[in-house]
Amino acid sequence: MKGRKHVFDDLKKQIHAGDRVIWFHTASLGEFEQGLPVMEQTRRDFPEHKIVLSFFSPSGYEVKKHTPAADVVCYLPLDTKANARKFLDIVQPELAIFVKYEFWPNYLKALHSRNIDTLLISAIFRKDQAFFKPYGTVLRNSLEAFTHLFVQDVNSEALLRSVGVNRVSVSGDTRFDRVYEILSRDNSLEFMERFKGQAHLFVAGSTWPEDEAVILPYINGHDHPHLKYVIAPHNIKPRAMEELAQKAGKDAVRYSQMKDSDLEQARVLILDTIGLLTKVYSYADIAYVGGGMGKTGLHNTLEPAVFGIPVITGPHYQGFREAELLVEYGGIVVATDKNSFAKTVDQLLVNEEVVRKKGAINKEFIEKNRGAVIQIGEYVRTLIR
Repeated sequence: MKGRKHVFDDLKKQIHAGDRVIWFHTASLGEFEQGLPVMEQTRRDFPEHKIVLSFFSPSGYEVKKHTPAADVVCYLPLDTKANARKFLDIVQPELAIFVKYEFWPNYLKALHSRNIDTLLISAIFRKDQAFFKPYGTVLRNSLEAFTHLFVQDVNSEALLRSVGVNRVSVSGDTRFDRVYEILSRDNSLEFMERFKGQAHLFVAGSTWPEDEAVILPYINGHDHPHLKYVIAPHNIKPRAMEELAQKAGKDAVRYSQMKDSDLEQARVLILDTIGLLTKVYSYADIAYVGGGMGKTGLHNTLEPAVFGIPVITGPHYQGFREAELLVEYGGIVVATDKNSFAKTVDQLLVNEEVVRKKGAINKEFIEKNRGAVIQIGEYVRTLIR
């Protein structure tokens, strides 16, 4: 609420008469990452336009409020008729692009009434959603505002067509394009070179306490002289980090407190910062992705998978399409508790051929599924004159 107080005043200062604007809206950080490849392609195709990026959640806005991908970054004012009218009066977008799950009826109705082209990208629909229930009339009507919907799979397309929404294409998930781009970037980190050395590296990313309760017993109970660990927790508040460092043992060092001399001797590195995990994954031989041991929601399994390494996660991965498929194909291994986790890690440490095969499955899966940005970009170019 505090962050939204000055949105309209800030927008008036940054958007001027004559500006040509394309508006992207994302819920939070995950949706931003999903929409980023389309945003960057739009920037290349229409450099004379201003890109306005709005967030609903502070966890997206606070991390990306200075992103170079957009000219203006703001919170989306709450979804009221007055706010929608005022926002569109100021921004005057030629095109609005919503990412994945964002359905704000007042904004969509206002866009539709002004004949502003509106796209939904990387969307995924499930049969149990309100759109497909007898009581879902209002939400179904909001879908009429979209000029076109780009969905991730054929099931989503079929569901939409079953309720009369036919302006839909299966383009896939833009996250595949996003993570594939990571391979072409400089992922080197000097501190990781010193920490890893010649050892094997296990990286646990975006972990929650439920994940750490499975990982820490293995770290403390197994003495592998040539294996090191990175833990990148989802919650990096100081007290939580102190507790995690204590549980990880005397050979653990926190990124925020590390010294050059600590790194080479340390066995566990706690990444109590944001923005480095993707690069750290590039050093991993085995990765674990958090969120699957509890019910907080599985984090991005594609980020480590793109580096061609096996990935481990917990049993709660249903509803995450890419994870479901990679479990089925064999690139992701599911551990249900600390015992099965330990058994899985031990097996991967002694069987290089299994590691190679699982890593190859993951990398090939991403390579085969990229291309959504090309399809969406071609459509956008038909809308902007």
